[in-house]
Amino acid sequence: MLRRAELRQDVVVRSRPTAGDALIEQSRALFDWLRDLPLPRLDQESVLTGWDVRTLIGHLVLIEQGLVRVLGQSSSQPPLPAWQYVGRYRPSAAAIATSTAAVTGSDDGPELATRFGVAVTATEKALATVLPDVVEAPRGPLRSADWIETRIIELVVHADDLSRSLPDREPVQLVRSAVGRTVRSLTLMLADVHPGRSVEVRIPPYAAVQCGIGDPGPTHTRGTPPNVVETDALTFLRLATGRTPWSAAIASGAVRASGLRADLSGALPLLS
Repeated sequence: MLRRAELRQDVVVRSRPTAGDALIEQSRALFDWLRDLPLPRLDQESVLTGWDVRTLIGHLVLIEQGLVRVLGQSSSQPPLPAWQYVGRYRPSAAAIATSTAAVTGSDDGPELATRFGVAVTATEKALATVLPDVVEAPRGPLRSADWIETRIIELVVHADDLSRSLPDREPVQLVRSAVGRTVRSLTLMLADVHPGRSVEVRIPPYAAVQCGIGDPGPTHTRGTPPNVVETDALTFLRLATGRTPWSAAIASGAVRASGLRADLSGALPLLS
């Protein structure tokens, strides 16, 4: 039987999942969903322009396989800031599409799901090893911790893409710890790209950051800031990754913005 002090320590450890824990749990949730996907649905267009559902699943295989490969590639170069790294996605869209098509091949749903499951198992093994401080990722050197966080973002965002692509199916489970890490990563990138304290961005219960949008404007030191943007986690993820336009989120009431400078239309998306 655990003594009281040991029990408390055990509870603390389990209540704070690591980035690796969050990544694996979200990967498993995706795998469970993919195993039950009916074959006729694979050729249906996804919410991503030019990609059907099968290609989107192939991209998830690419993400998981690439995660393991990069963790084995140490780099001696100075790492890029995470915001700068993800900013390279858009100029590399054609190369990413080519790699996705190559990995997807002609495999059907069960084959892609099996390959995804094998890659998840390889990811678990890789995360159990000692990782290099800096890795050579496809868009440049990156801290291994940041590389893992960007993979969590990819898995969460594409899980949502799949759910929206097949709205009549039960949605892919979005793991709370993975969503929380995704929101915190993206809000920190927003603050890094737009330093300042004129606008506070709140994504309860996960994050609240201050940033400067446009003219530096007034800074905030205590009390309620003069410019506040608040929304839910899923809306923020879609805004930050170009899935939802700022104007549409405002019009629907999904975003609450108060103050003359509470406008993130020029700052989002952070990646797409």
